[in-house]
Amino acid sequence: MPLLFDMPYEQLQTYGGTNPRPADFDAFWDRSLAEMHALDPKIEMVPAAFQTPFADCFHLHFTGVGGARIHAKLLRPKDTQSPHPAVLMFHGYSASSGDWADKLGYVAMGYTVAALDCRGQGGLSEDNGAVHGWTLRGHIIRGIDDAPEKLYYRQVFLDTAQLARIVMDMPDVDATRVGATGGSQGGGLTLACIALEPRIARAAPVYPFLSDYQRTWEIDQAKDAYAELKEYLRRFDPRHGRKDDIFTKLGYVDVQHLAPRIRSEVLMSVGFMDTICPPSTQFAAYNKIRAKKSLLIYPDFGHESLPGNSDEIFQFMGRL
Repeated sequence: MPLLFDMPYEQLQTYGGTNPRPADFDAFWDRSLAEMHALDPKIEMVPAAFQTPFADCFHLHFTGVGGARIHAKLLRPKDTQSPHPAVLMFHGYSASSGDWADKLGYVAMGYTVAALDCRGQGGLSEDNGAVHGWTLRGHIIRGIDDAPEKLYYRQVFLDTAQLARIVMDMPDVDATRVGATGGSQGGGLTLACIALEPRIARAAPVYPFLSDYQRTWEIDQAKDAYAELKEYLRRFDPRHGRKDDIFTKLGYVDVQHLAPRIRSEVLMSVGFMDTICPPSTQFAAYNKIRAKKSLLIYPDFGHESLPGNSDEIFQFMGRL
């Protein structure tokens, strides 16, 4: 299998990750979840202009940690005889929850669908998190000069778990038959979501972002969506006196460290020519999953559309 810049497959299968794990990692996330659970989400559902004969479509709004109002698209089948499955969807970096129409396949199968807009990106969720320090570009390092509770992705990870909880509490949804999926940032958020809400039954992350930051930087792939890592170090730690502290703090929002919490069945897709989210960073998370798991490998593909992948995921979720 071709790997022009990363590890051979044999090494990927045992790679344990590079980015440090903070000593209080589990306590940090336990406190964070307690904060989320204590919130009054103030759920609001507004009928959307987009409707179909077989789906009711809503703008779902709720209050996330820090008081931000979070938006998701919610679609549910009109005619259901009993509690039914649901699928959560998470989008790529800087994008949004997307069009209503691309979610209708699941609704036609009798599923509720909820698609999150990440704070301050391309959708309707607000980002109200005031932080100290650099905010020129990117979200990975947003809050890095503040307490770890201020890290941008801490808030977004909690938004995913809160959305899952809201959907699972809906009387027409079977909480034991909920899945999650997304690609790139959405793949990373899928892993975060199922780690923080372990009741989710199935998950299909596609080339997940937000894993093993230090590895990406060390192999000089801190570009595109990861470019802020290199730029931050060049501007604020040019002689690397703080490098260990910086990557340790980023470890709080590194999905590889959340992976041992996962209880869902996982179907992960990876392209071995991926120079955006290097395969080793993806395997750092995959190898730490202790639940039932399997891989869809695309040896000649990078961070791009993977032929047949959506069909594989649809069939996987169809077995909820």
